[in-house]
Amino acid sequence: MDEFSLSFPGGKKVEVIHGNHRLLTDQPLDNGGEDAAMSPFDLFLASIITCSGIVALGFLKKRNISTADLKVRMIPEYDEDEYMVNKLRIEIDVPDDFPEKYLGALIKALETCTVKKHLVKPPEFEIIIK
Repeated sequence: MDEFSLSFPGGKKVEVIHGNHRLLTDQPLDNGGEDAAMSPFDLFLASIITCSGIVALGFLKKRNISTADLKVRMIPEYDEDEYMVNKLRIEIDVPDDFPEKYLGALIKALETCTVKKHLVKPPEFEIIIK
């Protein structure tokens, strides 16, 4: 089974364990945490940009295009009333010599990001209390 589990090392820190990997989260200072790690929501956003980044990196490498100047940024826009993200703008800086013929294909490739696809078609949640 592809299981994720948690430990609670103190304060508002939560550590997720998956196989041989461990990842710490914390809450910001203004939410009672120590700001020792990204918050769970920040990790959620980070998963989107890292997924986009790995797709962009693979796209360039597959076509033997230099990745030296590749930069990927994501700017979340918030609905202030609900404190919800209502738009994620992903900006990609490609090398100066990036072939123009690949611009549309790169955008299309980024649509394949697995994290984004799960947002478009979210999984069903089931909560079981034992």
